[in-house]
Amino acid sequence: MQITSTTQPAAATDADTIAVGVFDGEDIAHDVADGTLQRLLDRGEARRAFKRLAVAHAEEKRWIVVGLGERGRFDPERARIAAATVHARALELGTATLCWEVPHHLDDAGVAALVEGTVLAGYRFDRYRNHPDDDGAALEGLIVSAHHETAATVETAAVVTAAQNRARDLQNAPGNELTPERLGRRAQEIAAEAEGLTCEILGEQDIRALGMGAFAAVAQGSVQDAQLIQLRYEGPDAGGPLLALVGKAVTFDAGGISIKPALKMSEMKFDMSGGAAVLEAIGAIARLRLPIRVLGVVGATENMPDGGAMKPGDIVRASNGTTIEIVNTDAEGRLVLADCLAHAVAHGAERIVDLATLTGAIVSALGTSHAGLMSNDDEWNGRLEAAAQASGELLWRLPLHPTYAEVIKGRYADIVNVVETRKAGSIAAAEFLHRFVGDVPWAHLDIAGTANDTGAPYAGQGGSGFGVRLLVELARRLN
Repeated sequence: MQITSTTQPAAATDADTIAVGVFDGEDIAHDVADGTLQRLLDRGEARRAFKRLAVAHAEEKRWIVVGLGERGRFDPERARIAAATVHARALELGTATLCWEVPHHLDDAGVAALVEGTVLAGYRFDRYRNHPDDDGAALEGLIVSAHHETAATVETAAVVTAAQNRARDLQNAPGNELTPERLGRRAQEIAAEAEGLTCEILGEQDIRALGMGAFAAVAQGSVQDAQLIQLRYEGPDAGGPLLALVGKAVTFDAGGISIKPALKMSEMKFDMSGGAAVLEAIGAIARLRLPIRVLGVVGATENMPDGGAMKPGDIVRASNGTTIEIVNTDAEGRLVLADCLAHAVAHGAERIVDLATLTGAIVSALGTSHAGLMSNDDEWNGRLEAAAQASGELLWRLPLHPTYAEVIKGRYADIVNVVETRKAGSIAAAEFLHRFVGDVPWAHLDIAGTANDTGAPYAGQGGSGFGVRLLVELARRLN
């Protein structure tokens, strides 16, 4: 989709369909010559209630009038939903190029959200379908028409949402295609696409040589070679602390010896969602040429139950020397992240965020609207929460406390990888990770509920790409 901005009136663009939003208590700001759009409102065919649509034809164009509800309640999330609603109707009408006439007094965040909602709603993953349901219908172009200059805002939104959709491609790909090695190749492609990015891939032998016994234990049950993926970005005139983005990328999680139930095991291809978000977010950061330094660390492996797999009761040693008793092999993500976090610290990370589909408990606690946030630093936590509000990818903080840290202490090793009482499962997992970051300000995002099948009007089913917008927004605010 080609995305452009203009200060021309919407009617003067080459769009075949124009979207016009109207708030409660307001009328059409720029009507066609014969007043067709206002008459739709006056007759009640078009309504100002949120998401209500009406269609008219005038001046050789289609016009979609969409209700935006109360102006005071209209925020970027509502803009995304309105844009997704218009997008669906535009496709039904056979639209090739859609133009959004930006409502008066809409700020840049709202303008960006119109782009985000349209682009995300237009995402399709049908590469394996011979006969897609929508016959390949897609917008060819999106034009944003506003009285003020919006080029930078629109371009940034286009870059970030394109990255989010690429993360969704990675998520939705089947495990037999998206192996750890293939994910590593995608990281190399990202590094080749933007200035200031370099990529290094370490294989399983290298992982073992670095003393990453926790990560290696997960990998040993699979015939697929594990990959430690590292991206480094050095922005122009870079300043501020070195930001480490760490992602879990278990490209298929069968649970290992503690095998998962068969029901919905096919969805375990989504267990690499944190890694996908990290890789594509760094790619977007580089394309935007943000003036910061970023270290990306992604641990990619499968968790499979073959004869060489780790077993409950095994004890492994992480790269920082911590010994871990394996109580349940299906608590593998924290083992991968443990060594990845320690690696980031060893390589100079001054701020850390990790993303992982880590626990089912977070889904029970927060559902699909918020990811869990746990942090060892209040100031860093505040920065994450501010970026979450601005990006629309929401977080909810859960506590870290010494009482939770006590429960992961082991009988035969320093710590255990899971607490079988099942109490505060997401927090206990975060306390496990806490052991590997030292005093570096760190935040853990448990995205198990937000990574896929969120049902959001602009995300729908499958991978959501959650975390890309959030991480880019965090990076934009960091310097």
